[in-house]
Amino acid sequence: PGLAFLVYPEVVLQLPPPPLWSVVFFLMLLILGINSQGGMYIFQLMDYYSASGMTLLFTAFFQTIAITWVYGVKRFSSNIEEMTGHRPNWYFLTSWVFVSPAVCLGIFLFSVVRYKPLVYAETYVYPWWGELLGWGIALASMVWIPSYAVYFLLVTPGSLKDRLIAGITPKVQPSQKLTKILGQDFKLPESKHTKLPDSGDSTSTTQEILYI
Repeated sequence: PGLAFLVYPEVVLQLPPPPLWSVVFFLMLLILGINSQGGMYIFQLMDYYSASGMTLLFTAFFQTIAITWVYGVKRFSSNIEEMTGHRPNWYFLTSWVFVSPAVCLGIFLFSVVRYKPLVYAETYVYPWWGELLGWGIALASMVWIPSYAVYFLLVTPGSLKDRLIAGITPKVQPSQKLTKILGQDFKLPESKHTKLPDSGDSTSTTQEILYI
């Protein structure tokens, strides 16, 4: 008590501006007390509903689908080859395209069917408002995926079929090097050339900047 309420306050009074550091110090003491009493309570909610389980599987499933099926596993492999010089082998391609989405979806559905309310230390059952708070934490990261899909369909012009096609068509244009790797007739935007200053000799360097 003497260290927290006598020595530290005396120290913060020496720091400019003293009122700011005094407020920060006592807020730290308040949060420390809250964490010691209810920290594990909140940690269990975050761990059960947000950091693992259904939330993580839901997000991982749509990420895998977006990268390997919408963007295309061939483009993704070519991006990796462009950066590392090596293409992923068949094991990784199969895992990304089929195994990972199937496993994520299967475990997610199993978790939904076998869902049970959170219990702490096998004795304390969280009240309804605690479970509601947990689902609010979970939905805070899950709801944006379907919400943006609905928003995209509402604001995109054209028929429903055109909007669906536009939604699953990648908009990223590959670089010139990536186009050669893919071996496809991709349409590249017009390039602009910037003249760099001479380095002392008679030759000059031209740098090509692609706006993608």
